[in-house]
Amino acid sequence: MSESQGPIVYAERRSITEAESRRANGPDWDKYADEYQATHGPFLGDIGFVWGPEGVTEAELNILGDLDGKQVLELGSGAGQCARWARSVGATAYGLDLSHRQLQHSRRLDEATGVAVPSVRATATALPFADGAFDVVFCSFGALQFVAEIGTTIDEVVRVLRPGGRFAFSITHPTRWMFPDDPGPDGLVASQPYWDRTPYVEVDVETGKPSYVEHHRTLGDWVSLLAGAGFRITDLVEPEWPAGHERIWGGWSRARGEITPGTAIFGADLT
Repeated sequence: MSESQGPIVYAERRSITEAESRRANGPDWDKYADEYQATHGPFLGDIGFVWGPEGVTEAELNILGDLDGKQVLELGSGAGQCARWARSVGATAYGLDLSHRQLQHSRRLDEATGVAVPSVRATATALPFADGAFDVVFCSFGALQFVAEIGTTIDEVVRVLRPGGRFAFSITHPTRWMFPDDPGPDGLVASQPYWDRTPYVEVDVETGKPSYVEHHRTLGDWVSLLAGAGFRITDLVEPEWPAGHERIWGGWSRARGEITPGTAIFGADLT
């Protein structure tokens, strides 16, 4: 058993529905949002686009391309840092997140920076936008790992993109599923099969209900999902751990990052 954000929980691997995942992860992020923004906000920047714990930025990679004049949607936008950066380079960007508290932080940064990101509380499996509304949809370490019905999300992205639209996202690198979430030496010992897609579930001991859920797909799964939905994959970036970068973020650290990738970044165009 472990303690996570107050309640005592135990972890298990089991099948779980989209509705159960949503009921667990929305409140979990509501509870965690203040700590997350206090801990990671300075690293992310109020107007900043960081793709993952290695600190690589969209300005460096240009996965999204020229955003000037584009209609852009961020899934799992949190406090809207990435969408706010997109607005700073000429996009009309919007945010979507399941967590009410994260969106309150987005409103706080709107006021602090003077760069407002119109945002909506919703799920990535039912996007509340018209068909063909966006040129670009992206997700930076946001919603996708928490979605059970990922095919539905991909279909929704296709629906709201215009022909030739761009979809890009970063996720925990799928190989990380094999290792404990530990930044030290114990996190370098493989203990879980890469191909075991059984969701990771934390259960609240007091209520007996799931309080956190994460879903795993292999690199091959993501390629199949994108290709099957009509995307042409143009980018798959696996950032190396930068020299001099000593930040520890959960299970990410220099000790692990110098041996195995922590992040996978996909870029794809709708054909």
